[in-house]
Amino acid sequence: MMEWDREQTELRDAAIVLGQELTHDHLKRDHAGEFPADKWKLVQDSGLLGLPFEGRRGGLDRDLLTTMYVLEGLGFGCRDSGLTFSVSTHIVSTGIPIHQFGSDALKERYLPAVCAGELIGAHAVSEPDAGSDMLAMRTRARPDGDVFVLNGTKAFVTNGPIADLIVVYAVTEPDAGPFGLSAIVVERDTPGLIVGEPLSKMGLRTSPLSEIAFDDCRVPAANVIGGVGAGYSIFDHVIQWEILCSFAVTVGEMRHRLDRTVEYAKSRRQFGRHIGAFQSVANRVVDMRIAVDTSRRALYHAAAKLSAGQDAAAEVAIAKLLTSEGNLATAVAAVQTFGGYGYMAEYGLEHDVRAALAGTIYSGTTDVQRGRIAKLMGL
Repeated sequence: MMEWDREQTELRDAAIVLGQELTHDHLKRDHAGEFPADKWKLVQDSGLLGLPFEGRRGGLDRDLLTTMYVLEGLGFGCRDSGLTFSVSTHIVSTGIPIHQFGSDALKERYLPAVCAGELIGAHAVSEPDAGSDMLAMRTRARPDGDVFVLNGTKAFVTNGPIADLIVVYAVTEPDAGPFGLSAIVVERDTPGLIVGEPLSKMGLRTSPLSEIAFDDCRVPAANVIGGVGAGYSIFDHVIQWEILCSFAVTVGEMRHRLDRTVEYAKSRRQFGRHIGAFQSVANRVVDMRIAVDTSRRALYHAAAKLSAGQDAAAEVAIAKLLTSEGNLATAVAAVQTFGGYGYMAEYGLEHDVRAALAGTIYSGTTDVQRGRIAKLMGL
């Protein structure tokens, strides 16, 4: 059981209030597929984006567990799951690799603007023919004097249409396997970087997504993070942070959904009694509670192990699997409990189903997570 001090609790409470402020008109934005720039300004002003980064670069110097706890509060307060997804992506995909592996020059140049949200971040990993299989990627970064020349195409880049700063993973040594990948910071206005049109998608519609292409895109060699060949190990660390932080937000969303469903089951009356008195409904709501508690426990257990410097690969995969599938199951259960009202768009529950499905795909599909767990078990 995690115990939180007063300062951590105050940060989380502030994140809940912020989330409530971000929620206004979220269904209208989701329908239109619009990124809410005005709401991003509220996030900037809150200081939330600097949570895990050092104070001298504009951050709040919080550890992983505290960062997750605060982001969970954001998920509890905010119904715009697309916006919260863009927030966690910005923090983890761009800030974390620079903060933990970047040179002092890279940190000094980019972290203050990342913490302030003045530069919106993204990372470019997946490709049209290479998703979770990083070693199959075709994007190349060829050394040419004091620059690297990037060529290739990246797919499904979260924040791509609005990103000012992109951490690109590319092959620098084609025959070196995992040691042949590098992570490179690329600024949006770099010649040869081509950002595709926003892609329409099923859920998380306020979080813009696009392809990004590189056509002889020349990037200073100084923008390589952690040295040439370090990309695979950097991404392995980043993806664990990505799972823990983004799904901490998800647990907050699940908790809010559970509370809302319990309240409805206690107030909605049919056949002379509230519907929660019917065993079939009660069992469904109980399963929602189990999913919330199990997911939360698994995430914080994995984070505690990672923070202690221990191998947490299996625990992170298990937490991702439990939370993503639990989120989808509880979203469907909420719709079923609310009945016809749950099916109506204005109640926001069908929005939750669409958004939840994405969690079983991004950051490694559920199939990939099961395969990873099996491999770690020696199967």
